[in-house]
Amino acid sequence: MAKKAKKETPLMQQYNAIKAKYPDALLLFRVGDFYETFGSDAVKTAKILDIILTKRGAGSESETELAGFPHHSLNTYLPKLVKAGERVAICDQLEDPKLTKKIVKRGVTELVTPGVALNDEVLSSKTNNFLCSVYFDKQKIGVSFLDVSTGEFLTSQGNAEYVDKLLQNFNPSEVLVSKQKRQEFNEVFGNDFHTFYLEDWVFQTDYANETLIKHFDTKTLKGFGIEDLYEGIIASGAILHYLGETQHHKLQHITSISRIAEDEYVWMDKFTIRNLELYHSTNTNAVTLLDIIDKTISPMGGRTLKRWLALPLKHLDKINERHEVVDYLNTHETTLQKIRNHIKHIGDIERLISKVATAKVTPREVVQLKNSLEAIVPIKALASNCENESLKIIGTQIQSCDILREKIKQTLNEEAPVNILKGSTIAEGFSMELDELRGLSSSGKAYLDSMLERESERTGIPSLKIASNNVFGYYIEVRNTHKDKVPEEWIRKQTLVNAERYITEELKEYEAKILGAEERILAIEQQLFSELVMWMNSFIKSVQQNAHLIGQLDCLCGFAQLSKDNNYIKPMMNESFDLTIKDGRHPVIEKQLPLGESYIANDVHLDRDSQQIIMITGPNMSGKSAILRQAALIVLLAQIGCFVPAAEAQIGIVDKIFTRVGASDNISMGESTFMVEMNETASILNNISDRSLVLLDEIGRGTSTYDGISIAWAISEYLHEHPAKPKTLFATHYHELNEMTETFERIKNYNVAVKELKDNVLFLRKLVEGGSEHSFGIHVARMAGMPQQVIRRANKILEKLEKSHSSEELTDKVKSLKDDLQLSFFNLDDPLLEEIKDEILHTDINTLTPVEALMKLNEIKRMLLKKKQA
Repeated sequence: MAKKAKKETPLMQQYNAIKAKYPDALLLFRVGDFYETFGSDAVKTAKILDIILTKRGAGSESETELAGFPHHSLNTYLPKLVKAGERVAICDQLEDPKLTKKIVKRGVTELVTPGVALNDEVLSSKTNNFLCSVYFDKQKIGVSFLDVSTGEFLTSQGNAEYVDKLLQNFNPSEVLVSKQKRQEFNEVFGNDFHTFYLEDWVFQTDYANETLIKHFDTKTLKGFGIEDLYEGIIASGAILHYLGETQHHKLQHITSISRIAEDEYVWMDKFTIRNLELYHSTNTNAVTLLDIIDKTISPMGGRTLKRWLALPLKHLDKINERHEVVDYLNTHETTLQKIRNHIKHIGDIERLISKVATAKVTPREVVQLKNSLEAIVPIKALASNCENESLKIIGTQIQSCDILREKIKQTLNEEAPVNILKGSTIAEGFSMELDELRGLSSSGKAYLDSMLERESERTGIPSLKIASNNVFGYYIEVRNTHKDKVPEEWIRKQTLVNAERYITEELKEYEAKILGAEERILAIEQQLFSELVMWMNSFIKSVQQNAHLIGQLDCLCGFAQLSKDNNYIKPMMNESFDLTIKDGRHPVIEKQLPLGESYIANDVHLDRDSQQIIMITGPNMSGKSAILRQAALIVLLAQIGCFVPAAEAQIGIVDKIFTRVGASDNISMGESTFMVEMNETASILNNISDRSLVLLDEIGRGTSTYDGISIAWAISEYLHEHPAKPKTLFATHYHELNEMTETFERIKNYNVAVKELKDNVLFLRKLVEGGSEHSFGIHVARMAGMPQQVIRRANKILEKLEKSHSSEELTDKVKSLKDDLQLSFFNLDDPLLEEIKDEILHTDINTLTPVEALMKLNEIKRMLLKKKQA
């Protein structure tokens, strides 16, 4: 027997028709004063919002789950749904229910997704909310980021590693991918992102080009400098397509698109970003670098700082420019404090102007925008009069927006409400008609008082009262003791226990006049406000430019304040390959120290000629990792334009920072600690350059001792012999690696000093020259509170092992390595290789044609084959 079809009410028929258009979204369906969800949407909504799940039409054929909340609570509940990764379609009533006898017309007015949100409750003020799109081509991957709430639009392309780094840095709230590439995306980038899958046809060259050109109203994309980013353009086109799909058509605030130029910024892979704990930490309640250095006051400054930290500069001029500004502000305390005090009064003008473009701005927000622009005027004056050239440029570029501010001032009441329906939005004196209607409305009280007095005298009823209610408007109330005096022309409307209520012809006429005036006031206010918002659209670019400049200025002032508060110094930047830090401190750890305890500062010097690799040995907990990390963080701070925690720093520009710190399991991805460690190390060895800074911490500890030492030795040797000679800090507890200095002239031994007392060990946390002999692991176990019998037993076993063979034997074996074949890019003991070397050296590459080059290569190949056959 066929299953009986579920009977649908007209309302549910309408719901199902709309839901069919948005199958991937939770549909908030407006019914009267409530937003309702039905069926599986209701089950999900009730769980996320922790609200009651009930049934509609319980027991009937049309029974379905139901969960809802009052419409005025939308701003409370919507953020929770979006933050849970849901896409939410808001379906509103498109006509007044009173004006129709049929079912009310409804339609989706907005689709809010994790990456497409304009509500303040969903957004975080100091963080961008990026929607991202990723396009896979054969060789390259295109990527694009857009923050709808600010209008920032960025694009780039590159290999999987580069795109992965950008995804880590920009941390998008939602990622768009082609349905056909679902598996590929998860394999390459993991499944930590909220992804949404689009049809494959969206990712087409012509369609993407056309979409972007149509949006920007240009002939080509050359003006944005992205015309050669073939894959990036496709990813960007998909983002704009998606905005159209989500009912976002007012996008005048997206005024340009810019490229993230790979060669402009320091390369940090995703492991480095994670290991250095720049913005996030795997440990709960851990303090990140951003927490320490963020002294910005405005939302624009907060977002700019994150961008700078994600993309450190590697061009000397640009870095020095920022340092000069910080230096100037540092020495001009009054200017610094004045600018910061004015910035305090600036709201999020970048997001406010975006709300103007999308017509989602409230009257109060327009007034906030005007007040923020007023606070910018004195900043413009201060910056323009500075002796520092960069500050002067910022000052001249800031727009004072006089016309915009004046117009808002004339149009809107300073105390304008959040909701235009509350009235009193438009300022007095702006519209004659509005002022007259308001006069009529407010003079009503006096009119009613005089009418009451007149009627009281005429009828002889002393205690008349005029009031109104929603049922029959204005009425006159007469107590029962006087009801015999009521005139015949009064019409009785309601009887109470001790009084009667009447209406009169005069009251009805007055009421029509008053209500008409109030309705007209509301209509005029709405019209004037919407005209103002439309007019403001022509100022989008000016306000966005101001937002951008204030963001930069706030960041630089923040850096100056940070260096004053924490005693940071200006680093000397140059084009050399050296790194010299005197008395360097870890910016985060020094702020976490107990009161009264001072940070033990350390020196680090690295170059490519005499001290390329520093091998740091020392016990666990002695501070090896802190020394490694602080070197990277000092370089990073210097290259974002900040001062650094040290007594002196001379830094040759670094173009890549690699770290491999600690062992972290990735069991969820089915990889062991050791596998993760090897993956990360392989990524370093395959990408090093002559300006790289490499930090390795405890490499090889995820496997057996002999294995670990072999791998650590081979990696160090590889870095030493590599033509790029990357600057390297290598912390290890394998003391056997100290022997490497005898064979490799650019490897130097250092250790973190400890002081041995009778039964104790004091960690001095000072880096000193020379290798260390012990690891003091048992001492650390004692500090951790390990039971005494375990400590005693460990000491006995250690004695036995030391007596028998382990340490000396192992060291001897390691020493013999230097007599072995050294890892080299040419093993010249072989006469054939000598011959090939001569062949290559005597070839003049500049005069070689491509065909001759291939023939030469073939000749060398034949020599090798002959040797193999022999």
